[in-house]
Amino acid sequence: MADRLTKITTRGGDKGETSLGDGSRITKTDPRIALLGDVDEVNSWIGVVLSHDPGEVLRDLLEGIQHDLFDLGGALCFPGSPVLTPAHLTRLDEAAQSLNENLPPLKEFILPGGSKLISWLHIARAVTRRAERTLINAMQESEIEGNGLAYLNRLSDVLFIAARFEAARLGVGETYWQKHKSAQNNGE
Repeated sequence: MADRLTKITTRGGDKGETSLGDGSRITKTDPRIALLGDVDEVNSWIGVVLSHDPGEVLRDLLEGIQHDLFDLGGALCFPGSPVLTPAHLTRLDEAAQSLNENLPPLKEFILPGGSKLISWLHIARAVTRRAERTLINAMQESEIEGNGLAYLNRLSDVLFIAARFEAARLGVGETYWQKHKSAQNNGE
């Protein structure tokens, strides 16, 4: 970025519009802006995870992912820009394989919880799924191409695996869904 922001309060958005990186003005309700907000929120939730002392393996991975998400947001600000590279996807594919390598097979659905760190990972995962849906919507409205959709899909998987990885590292039991605890089954 050649020009650095020296003034954050511009009042340019006071009437419900904002500027993209190419200078074009669009409404703040545009699907692209909703997507940028969701990607920013995912990045913020990952920041929350990082503030809760994940292990070194996960910390290094999540710091890289935060940079990837910034790349994604930057590309989305410039219409027509390529959205992420195969290297971004490779990072996630390798992380999923590495984190999952020593985990027990998944035999039940896992409910979010167990510790603050694990809960924050599940929130980041859920918000990533929302960002994925928002990207699909934005792709229908705008010319957005590239690996963004694949990246968000794989990121949500990595965050789920990361929650399991951290549960194992911390010795925290996973919370499994149990049919008999469902209100639906109390009347049977």
